[in-house]
Amino acid sequence: MFKTIKKRDGREVSFEESKITDAIFQAARSVGGEDRALAMQLTLDVLKMLKTKYNGNIFSVEDVQDVVEKVLIENGYARTAKAYILHRDKRTRMREAKGDLMDAVEEILEETSKENANVSNSPSAKMLQIASAASKKYYLSRLVPEEMANAHTNGDMHIHDLDFYGKTLTCVQIPLGRLLKEGFNTGHGHIRSPKRPTSAAALAAIILQSSQNDMHGGQSFAFFDRDMAEFVKDADDFETYQAMEALIYNLNSMHSRAGAQVPFSSINLGTETSEPARRVARNLLLAYEKGLGRGENPIFPNIIFRLKKGVNLEPGDPNYDLFKLGLRVAAKRLNPTFSFMDSTFNREYGDQVSYMGCRTRVMANRKGPAVTDGRGNLSFTTINLPRLAIKADRDIKKFYRLLSDMMDMAKRQLHHRYQVQAQLKIRDMPFVMGQNLYMGSENLKPDDPIEEAIKHGTLSIGFIGLAETLTSLIGKHHGQSEEAQALGQEIVSFMRKKVDEACEEYDLNYTFLGTPAEGLSGRFIKMDRKEYGIIPGITNKEYYTNSFHVPVDCSVGAYEKIALEAPYQKYCNAGHISYVELPSAPIHNLEAMESIVKFMNESDMGYAAINFPVDFCTSCSLLGVIEDDTCPRCGSAFIRRVRRITGYLSTTDRFNSAKLSELGDRVNHRL
Repeated sequence: MFKTIKKRDGREVSFEESKITDAIFQAARSVGGEDRALAMQLTLDVLKMLKTKYNGNIFSVEDVQDVVEKVLIENGYARTAKAYILHRDKRTRMREAKGDLMDAVEEILEETSKENANVSNSPSAKMLQIASAASKKYYLSRLVPEEMANAHTNGDMHIHDLDFYGKTLTCVQIPLGRLLKEGFNTGHGHIRSPKRPTSAAALAAIILQSSQNDMHGGQSFAFFDRDMAEFVKDADDFETYQAMEALIYNLNSMHSRAGAQVPFSSINLGTETSEPARRVARNLLLAYEKGLGRGENPIFPNIIFRLKKGVNLEPGDPNYDLFKLGLRVAAKRLNPTFSFMDSTFNREYGDQVSYMGCRTRVMANRKGPAVTDGRGNLSFTTINLPRLAIKADRDIKKFYRLLSDMMDMAKRQLHHRYQVQAQLKIRDMPFVMGQNLYMGSENLKPDDPIEEAIKHGTLSIGFIGLAETLTSLIGKHHGQSEEAQALGQEIVSFMRKKVDEACEEYDLNYTFLGTPAEGLSGRFIKMDRKEYGIIPGITNKEYYTNSFHVPVDCSVGAYEKIALEAPYQKYCNAGHISYVELPSAPIHNLEAMESIVKFMNESDMGYAAINFPVDFCTSCSLLGVIEDDTCPRCGSAFIRRVRRITGYLSTTDRFNSAKLSELGDRVNHRL
């Protein structure tokens, strides 16, 4: 009856009526039908309707599918029609995913995505991101439940590291001391325990590298000074310094994450008072202060200096000299950042709380001991908070209803991901699980599932854009009014309670995160601007403000900013960070540095940093603030500009457009 049909891509191909019969029969079988003769009879009805409707004119695949649906419904086969429609919708989504994937690949081949500021533009990076794009499409169309996949795709929430959804975990605090003492195996033979500082530091870098290849997030040493002390007790400062310098060089040059990135490394130290541990901390800080080979600012590791009363906070404390050294190094190099063991939410754990540069914190544990070593975050999902406020249209009760529903979806999605992750085998993560980096993996065999280990990890619900949310709800953000500050704390407290309820509901370690949004800060606002238009104070820029931060362009003093943001940190038990922005490196004003850090401590913060520009001329090695496009000393245009982004350091040439816009809006905070 018909000779040709138009495909979706515009091509005309031979018409095959058997394909209509096959589609009807398969839809009928899915609801219990087995009558192929009936499918053939219905096909004839479809052909008659096509002849009547198109009268010899060519029609498309979509036209045929519309007629099939109509014939099924008119002949009383509603269940078969529904099955056919669902199958058609699924195939449509799969085709769209393939099309989107090809578009993404084309863009990546031109230039690597800048969703992550520590990914280079190398060939390996491009291949990594093509694989990432394919993985995302697969998980959204095949594995993630449709409701949750749609919420991610539409921008209601964001499933972080979606490309690794069913393959691995986010991060781990590495038990370095045990690995160095017992030795380990990276897959090609056992590495025995080191004897000298240089060997120990080299193996520490290898451990970070090997762990990074099993996971997609950051890797951290929770007690670096304590764990390395054993290997420097017979060494002098010179040998220890050489080892620490080599470690820093390695962590800035090992592009071991699929050839595209160096490991996201963090090192916690500062509260160990034995002389070998102090020697480790002192020389690591000194090596970081010196910089790389020509004086460049190191990007990694992110050094986190623990502060605790009676240990290092005041003159007379045994490690006060290390605190002073840490301030001096931070005033030049942006690191170390500072964590506070005496905050109300860290105090109960003594000096055991460790952070990662991205802000991650893992401590309480429903399934075992509340320790840091051997545990990490499993996965996290962020809620588009400003969108909920826009939808609520200044109706606070409606906002809370929407927020409650979205929190419930996020916790269901995280539980779904946990169930997928729990089915992984020990052999799927040969170093992290096979070498017992993760608590609970000690007695498991290669083919055992990893659930017994990952039950100690955390599932985190995060948020961004509190400032824009408040502006949408009441016209001002928390840097502008006390009412907004009170509402902001109420909202964040509400979310934390919902997360705590998830802990009870699922008996897992759900936690609440002030999200380190990098690519996400631009993704959410771009989608909301398209949906809701330009709204002053909300969607009229290129980024949403990170987590609970006061907007970067808000003119407040340094101490005022600390006081405004500090109350939010106690709610965000999965991680938090706050910053103060200075116009230049405060190397000649260390008293102000100490005053700021101590005020952070007194304000009940858990983790914080001090930011300023660090520019470096790669031609003449000038270090400072270079405001022009060229070096004022030699005229070179090759300027390396280091800034902090979501906790870690990076160079601005790797910032995405949203973060570059945010960087341009940052104002200095008055002292």
